[in-house]
Parts: sequence; structure tokens; C-alpha cells
Amino acid sequence: MDNKRLIVPLDLPDAASALALAARLDPKLCRVKIGKELFVAEGPAVVARVQERGFEVFLDLKFHDIPATVAGACRSAARLGVWMMNVHASGGEAMMRAARESIAGLARPPLLVGVTILTSLGDVDLGRIGFSGTVLENVERLARLARACGLDGVVCSAEEAPALRRAAGPDFKLVTPGIRLVAGERHDQSRVVTPVEAVRLGAHYLVVGRAVTQSKDPAATLESIRASLEEARTA
Repeated sequence: MDNKRLIVPLDLPDAASALALAARLDPKLCRVKIGKELFVAEGPAVVARVQERGFEVFLDLKFHDIPATVAGACRSAARLGVWMMNVHASGGEAMMRAARESIAGLARPPLLVGVTILTSLGDVDLGRIGFSGTVLENVERLARLARACGLDGVVCSAEEAPALRRAAGPDFKLVTPGIRLVAGERHDQSRVVTPVEAVRLGAHYLVVGRAVTQSKDPAATLESIRASLEEARTA
């Protein structure tokens, strides 16, 4: 089992702010996520600067386009040496297979995971945009498709982890946003759990945002979460 299960999002508007946050984190305790806001503002250079600090990077750009375009984007992302990247599973089978094939020949390809249903969405939201069925039904269907296309895992809510473990097997990586240290803190997420709950439900990697990034001592908060997960594992 990976001993760096925590992923901290550098969801900041510029490199200076992102690097200042990274300087307060310990790369031995976590990986970091670079998403659209920071990447659009600073480009690939910010990935290299964060990696120079010793961090492995989850490039969270959620590629979703025609197969050839996504394949090219994945090749370019892989050249940056990122640890993980993602595509929208709803882009379909041909797109996901093209993404997988585009990096298959690399000596150390990044993990490739599919975004199922955004954790900001609930059943009512899905109905309004034309999806039939519940969030869980759609997440499970997309996870099965991602697995069949050769992806390494999916992004999902930890609440869906038990069903996905049964559907896709124990080696399929489940990356879970919506992690809060205190139950009930939702912010802009619809489906949230605490770190220990997430792991007990079957999550593999946990994206922990505000609890760390808004902490007075982010490194101490990370260590506290790590300790709680270790305690839960041995309990």
C-alpha cells in the first residue's frame, strides 16, 4: 500500500502562492494536485518548479475531447513527468482507450484515472443535465467502463468506494476528493467524508484541501491525518 495517500491541491491563482504553500508542506507526507486555475495561469513551468521541491504531481486537468486530442494532451502531460493525470470517463470508450495507448510505451507512465461524476453533483443535478439513474449508478457504470479501457482507477466520492471495490476489484485506484476533517463541513462539495471514513470505505488516495491549505501549520495537520490513518489501520 502506498504510504503517501494524501494529496494536497495547490488551487491557487499563481506560482508564487502555490510555491509558498508547497514550502509549508512535507513531500514525504503528501503529493500535490495542480488543477486548471494554476496550470492556465502559469503553464507547464509550475509543474517543474513544484517537482523541484520534491513533490510528485497529480495533474488534474480532466481532459475531455475527441480521442486524438485527448491522446495528444496525455502524451504532453506525461512528458512533464507527472505522477498522475485524469480524463473524464464520460468522454467514452474510444477516448479513454486512446488516452491509455498514448502513454503505454513509456518507461514510467503516470497513473491514468477517470473522473466519474463530480462530487459537487447530486441525483437532482444529474437529472437536470439529462443523466438517467442515480449518482451511484452512473459512477459504477463509468468505473466499470474505465477499468475495461485500461485505466488505473477513477476519481469518486468515498461514499461510492465500497460499490466500486466490488465492481472493479481491490487493485483499482480510487481517488477521493470531498475529504473533510470534521463531518458535516461541505463547502462546495455534495458528497463528503472524513479521512478515516474514506479509508475504511475503500479509498486509496485522499484529496484533502481546505483542512490543510487553510491550516496555521499545514505540515502538522498532514502529520495528524497520517497518524489517524495509521491508528485506524492498526486498530
